[in-house]
Amino acid sequence: MGLRILAIAPTSFFADYGCHVRILEEIRALARRGHHTTLCTYHNGRTPPDVHVIRMPRVPWASAIRVGSSVHKLYFDLLLGARTALASIGQFDLVHAHLHEGAAIGLPVARLRGLPLVFDYQGSLTREMIDHRFLSPTSRLLRPLEWLEHAIERGADAIITSSAHGAAHLAGHHRPGLRRVAVVPDGIGRGSDIRDLDDSARAALRERLGIPDGRQVVAYLGLLADYQGVDHLLYAARQVIERRPDVHFLVMGYPGLEQYRRQAHDLQILGNVSFTGRVPYEEASTLLKSADIAVSAKRSATEANGKLLNYMDAGLPVVVYETPVAREVLGDFGTYVAPGDVTGLAGAMIDLLDDPARRASLAISLRTRVRSRFSWDDASALLEAEYFRVLGKSVTGPVPSGR
Repeated sequence: MGLRILAIAPTSFFADYGCHVRILEEIRALARRGHHTTLCTYHNGRTPPDVHVIRMPRVPWASAIRVGSSVHKLYFDLLLGARTALASIGQFDLVHAHLHEGAAIGLPVARLRGLPLVFDYQGSLTREMIDHRFLSPTSRLLRPLEWLEHAIERGADAIITSSAHGAAHLAGHHRPGLRRVAVVPDGIGRGSDIRDLDDSARAALRERLGIPDGRQVVAYLGLLADYQGVDHLLYAARQVIERRPDVHFLVMGYPGLEQYRRQAHDLQILGNVSFTGRVPYEEASTLLKSADIAVSAKRSATEANGKLLNYMDAGLPVVVYETPVAREVLGDFGTYVAPGDVTGLAGAMIDLLDDPARRASLAISLRTRVRSRFSWDDASALLEAEYFRVLGKSVTGPVPSGR
């Protein structure tokens, strides 16, 4: 008999980006193993047809999708907590909480119902507040919030994280150690198509995206925010375009669309940059196949970088700021640049665009790596094993190793 899981996601699920993809694909992969998840989340966002979603009461004056820290989340989380407590009256085996706010909601609910709590850690709470400029590194609130962050982590019966770097970060902040931290990597979608587009299909897709004929294309997919390095990407793009006017940048994502369109205008590169806005998750893989290479200048030191898996699956060589998470995902097949080195970022992109043989070799290696090491079905087996451990049940069958 499958487990009955009460999941908590304090975010506008589903909204076609990072942590939402992890939440969705975990639920789907667990369902394939016979488990049922009920997800409690905010009032806004779209509901995938195969996910059982319970939403907090609607707040009509705050209906827009919100990314990152916000003052609205203070009362959102109170409403979500009340809705989750009501939902927990049903029959459940455990609570699976996403993000620190979800774990803060889940702790009293789990203790009240006598259920174990598994915390899905996706980065530091205070670091995210600083990255989103919601909190200053010199704020007097930083120390109390760090204490709260660590108290939430200590309260969980088990913590899962998408990277070994995340697990090490947690271990380094807790003496004595936490009860248990396990690595459950992100994966690629089960229905992903590894076939490349033929010339006519790629030309049609580029025309649809407004990319002029005869250009090499550099793709970015993800949230549009400074901590994601989008500002650095555009500064580097100007250097690339000055040297190679035949290069075009395809920037896919939201919410900072107008901010970065203005930056591209001020840099006088709008003729070589296409902004798509928000891209539906289901279309991302196809749109990436219009590109020749991909780039990520993400500066966050604690968050996952799921876009790299999408790039790899599309067969795109990747230029990336070197962080422990990027190295963990790409291995020896990334084109690494020191974080903050905009000129190095531009030079690495030009070098890769000018070397078709290297691009072809990297495409094969990256696809092989992502297909062999990053599977949601493997991830769900690891997650199921953690569920059984906190429930005191024996694990049956082989369990993939976390990477």
